[in-house]
Amino acid sequence: MPILRHYPTRLMAEAERVVLRPFHLASEPRDLNPPQTQRARRILDAVLALSETECTAMLSEINVDFAQRHWQARQVYLDRFHSIAEELHFDTPLSDTRRQLIGAHFCHEYSYAAAALMNPAVVPHPDQSGMPTGSQRFILSLRAVGEGHISSIAFREGIVDAQGDLSLWPQPPFSIALGATEIGRDGSVTAVRTDSINISGAVIFPFTQAQRNGLEDLRLVRFEPRRGEAMYYGTYTAYSGSSVRSELLSTADFRTFHLAPLAGDAVRSKGMALFPRPLNGDYAMVGRQDNESLFLLRSDDLMHWSGGEKLLSPRFPWEFVQMGNCGAPIELDEGWLLLTHGVGAVRKYSIGAALLDKRDPRKVLARSIKPLMSPSEAGREGYVPNVVYTCGALKHGQTLLMPYGVADSSVAFALVDIPALLASLG
Repeated sequence: MPILRHYPTRLMAEAERVVLRPFHLASEPRDLNPPQTQRARRILDAVLALSETECTAMLSEINVDFAQRHWQARQVYLDRFHSIAEELHFDTPLSDTRRQLIGAHFCHEYSYAAAALMNPAVVPHPDQSGMPTGSQRFILSLRAVGEGHISSIAFREGIVDAQGDLSLWPQPPFSIALGATEIGRDGSVTAVRTDSINISGAVIFPFTQAQRNGLEDLRLVRFEPRRGEAMYYGTYTAYSGSSVRSELLSTADFRTFHLAPLAGDAVRSKGMALFPRPLNGDYAMVGRQDNESLFLLRSDDLMHWSGGEKLLSPRFPWEFVQMGNCGAPIELDEGWLLLTHGVGAVRKYSIGAALLDKRDPRKVLARSIKPLMSPSEAGREGYVPNVVYTCGALKHGQTLLMPYGVADSSVAFALVDIPALLASLG
């Protein structure tokens, strides 16, 4: 059997997928500074000066223009009013109509995937009920890029059946940006998806200063602890516009999401990926610490990572410039299968693999001499040409369902034959 089977399915950037978001008077997200406070107060006073009849007419016009494009727009406007009122220390009682109108002036419509969909990961869905033998329901995470090159996290659901055929569930008509129910002083955030929000319509945007320019390249994994229920963890890069740091998303059910910064000297770089279970009682990750090589990291604290042992360095021409991981290691009978990416001449990104010893993953048993996938065979034109990249694949029988980004613009899918892949490693 060939190593790769490419699907015709392709997810493209979609300008028509929009959400209502807070409109900030300066770069987002940030609190109001004195000039912005003055401007916000002017906008507030302008709405306060309107008669109730004028407010009703203006809100009606806004609803005609936007209500059919968004779910729960009224609640979004009210929530935004309360946040602005808190920042301006405004506590005068107002009608529901006037509060909505004020909130609407501090919101904007944002096309969160207008520029690109890219760098996906895939994990088993927490609900596998009703699945036929050999079929598996999954959740796909996506990096969506919109105006200002702001990256957010979006999701899709789907099924891969016993024959390896792929089907994605339709998206709901509306997308909704999840709001923060709690933001800690340490930069941790809790966001909740209510029953009225479909997971395929939920979008997680930056909440904190450290994240303000994007949540990038979520590497999701279903983690099986020694005791207790499985959890879903995802490492991602928080980008402030000037600096990066590694953070962790955690969820048990894709309803309540916790986002928190990781600590330790090993989290300064991008591309950390968690093993799907403890190794000898410790958590373990693969990450790139020197901008070109992969390191094995261990910790007894999921939130703190330091040190590391060099695991893989560039060896072959397709990875001479640098290499990194492409998601969490995948457990096989033969060992830990680690998908990697390599960068070669003309900054060409390719996908490869390495096999690590199951008992001692510091031992590299085999690795790709030639890439598993290169842009020339998977498409190369886009926002960043000559790139194929994945943030995680799903084991499905003796195959891997591997979604991958193409040219930092769109997402394609491939089915990888595991025995054929292992046989190709040297």
